[in-house]
Parts: sequence; C-alpha cells; structure tokens
Amino acid sequence: MGDAKLSGKVALVTGGAIRIGRSIALRLAGDGADVAIDYATSKAEADQVVNEISSLGRWGIAIQADVSKKDDVGKLFSQIEKEFGRLDILVNNAGIFFEAQFEQLTEEQWDRIMNTNLKSQFLCAQAAAPLLRRTSRGPAHIVNISSLGGLLPWPAYTHYCVSKAGVIMLTRCLARALAPKILVNSVAPGTIQFPNEAPDEEYIRRVPLHRTGTGDDIADAVAFLVKSDFITGQILPVDGGRTLV
Repeated sequence: MGDAKLSGKVALVTGGAIRIGRSIALRLAGDGADVAIDYATSKAEADQVVNEISSLGRWGIAIQADVSKKDDVGKLFSQIEKEFGRLDILVNNAGIFFEAQFEQLTEEQWDRIMNTNLKSQFLCAQAAAPLLRRTSRGPAHIVNISSLGGLLPWPAYTHYCVSKAGVIMLTRCLARALAPKILVNSVAPGTIQFPNEAPDEEYIRRVPLHRTGTGDDIADAVAFLVKSDFITGQILPVDGGRTLV
C-alpha cells in the first residue's frame, strides 16, 4: 500500500500528536515512511498516532521534547539517530495560535509564540541538517509549516503573523544554505478545521472554493513536496484560494 517514493524513508513530524501534525504523520506513514513524532504534552494522543502508524505496517515512535529548547532538540535528534539510524524528512509543524490585540500584547506572549513557532523551526533544522546530509539516500527534505498569516496581515494576531512570516524567510534562506543535498519548502495553510469545530462561515463565504481546509489537505501538500527532487525555496499556500481575494 505504501508509495514506493517514500518506502524506506524516515520522517520526523514535530507536533505530530494532534491536528495537522497528526494528519501529516499518518499520510507519510501511509505512503511508506517510518515516522517519529515529537510532542510536548499530548502523550496519550501521541501514543494513539504511533498505534495507527503501526497498523499501517510502518515503524512509529513518539518522543517528548520541547522543540523551542536547544537541549531538548539535541536529545530528540540523538534519539532518532539511535532508533532509526537515519533521517530523510523533517516536517517542522509544532506551533501555537492565539488572539491578542496589539496594544494588549505582552512580552511573554510575544516570546512564547516566537519561541514555539519560529525558534523551534530554526533549532530543529540546524540539528537535523548534519543527520540529513549524512544518512539520507538521495535528496533530503525539510518542510516548514507556515501560515496564510505569514502572507496576510491579521491585526488581532500580529505576533502570530510575524512568527509565520519569519518561517517563510527562514525557509528561503535554508533552501539556499542547505542546497543541493537538502531541499527546503513551506506549506502555508489557510483556515483548517477539524470535526466538532464550528465552521468559519466568513472564510467559507469569502474564499473561491467556499470551504475551509482539512488536515488531509495539508498532508497532501507535504507529501507532494517530499516526493519532489526539483522544488526548493517555495511557499505553497493551501487556502482554498484565499490569497486571491
């Protein structure tokens, strides 16, 4: 059932226990990769994802790490090398999102979102690069999950938008810095909703496709990028056409 393109590959998905990260981890496993997922606090959900990866006939492990901390990141990649002996794909997905009006935005909130959304991707890419170069057969891949918020200004989410704009520029810089062995791209989701969440009616009305996205929509985009050997430095909005309006 696995996709031959990913058969024998090893992937790490940060924040892989829930929501978009879970969808990506299961898609990569379904396409033939063995998958490690990092989680911060969602242990029960992480264990469930590992069970689902195993049911697909792939090897999965869950590792607890705060990817905004360098020591945790170092231990994370050491454990991946110990368990798998290699790494081919890094998906920097871990992130947070919350509203804060600009004039009430606190320093703690600013630092928290920058550390989780941007610093974590820098630390993981930096730690992953030597392992990807040394152990991946063929081009290795880093996919950074950014956001439509990195392309459009949302005044109530200034901190979030700036963090994701940083991810977009980080992606472009890394694509040049790590070429030709490591290809680096970003997927920029629009509004993504999961079962039991109230629909975002304004988004649905506004976008050309008249729906919000799903975790599978983002997983499809990630799978496309990690199977390509001739795309790097690109930002792929997956937004139902929101960037058109």
